[in-house]
Amino acid sequence: MTDWLLIGLFAALVTLLLLTLFGFAVYSGIFSEVVVSAGVPPIGNITVAYKFQVGPYGDCGRLFTEGCSVSPKLCSIAVYYDNPHTVDPEKCRYLVGRILSEGDEKPSEQVVRMFLKYGFKIFHFPAPSHVVKATFPYTTPLSIHLAVNRVHPSLDTYIKERKLCAHPRMEIYKGDQIYFICPLARQGDFYVPEMKELEKKSRAAAEIEDAQTDTTGGETLSDTSSVSLEITTDSRETSVATSILSPFTPGRGRDEVDNRSEHSYSESGASGSSFEELDLEGNNEGDGMAGLSADQGSAEDQETPTAKWTKESIALEKEKGEE
Repeated sequence: MTDWLLIGLFAALVTLLLLTLFGFAVYSGIFSEVVVSAGVPPIGNITVAYKFQVGPYGDCGRLFTEGCSVSPKLCSIAVYYDNPHTVDPEKCRYLVGRILSEGDEKPSEQVVRMFLKYGFKIFHFPAPSHVVKATFPYTTPLSIHLAVNRVHPSLDTYIKERKLCAHPRMEIYKGDQIYFICPLARQGDFYVPEMKELEKKSRAAAEIEDAQTDTTGGETLSDTSSVSLEITTDSRETSVATSILSPFTPGRGRDEVDNRSEHSYSESGASGSSFEELDLEGNNEGDGMAGLSADQGSAEDQETPTAKWTKESIALEKEKGEE
């Protein structure tokens, strides 16, 4: 009898524990619906104290704790500049901080000095006109993990399906809600000085690499042209008659060069947005027909002088016969 009683008590405790965990998960928002929409942002212009970081987004918890320890009553904010699915986690750039003031309100000088003392920087974010937005309950620490795993995939799907340019991704922890905001305009206004400096260095490095590639390509083309010139000169000296009897050989060479150029152009265009690619696919059908007509026209224009003279003689004979 005692054994059955202990087993029953143990089962009851396990059931109560599971119900408690289930209730905690429900309260944290595990069944909350994620609604993504585009429209007016839920906040206005804000002044923030922040710290900029490069590295995995999973390490941002330390900065949240640091900001909260300086001023626990203020709202937290995080701005993520890179997509962790396409960028190396060690190269992801983000900032975490606290909102010092919103709208026309001015931040407290004492609070500003306190954040500056602990190594934070001050920056002003304007109010974006249109954003992609979503909200999630913020009731427990578990809410943060649920929001990361549920809201961000929904934002990705919404933006991809509508082919929107919405970045960077902002999280604002205000009251019992987490606001997810992706500006649709004036995105550069949300880039802090550290981020702009990294972007400038990245563009400079890319330009140097492109210049080196162009220089290497030019040297290769020059060498190829020199070899082709030598071969052409030799062939002209040894077989002039062959060149005269084959007037379309240079034309084929130009066509091959043009085809290579078009291929390179299509490869460079493939790196654009999916919308641009759809446009290119639609235009290629028409271009194919236009190209075919152009080839037929050029073939007619390239008739030999003998053929043209023969046609003119026949026309004169017909006119004489009619007279």
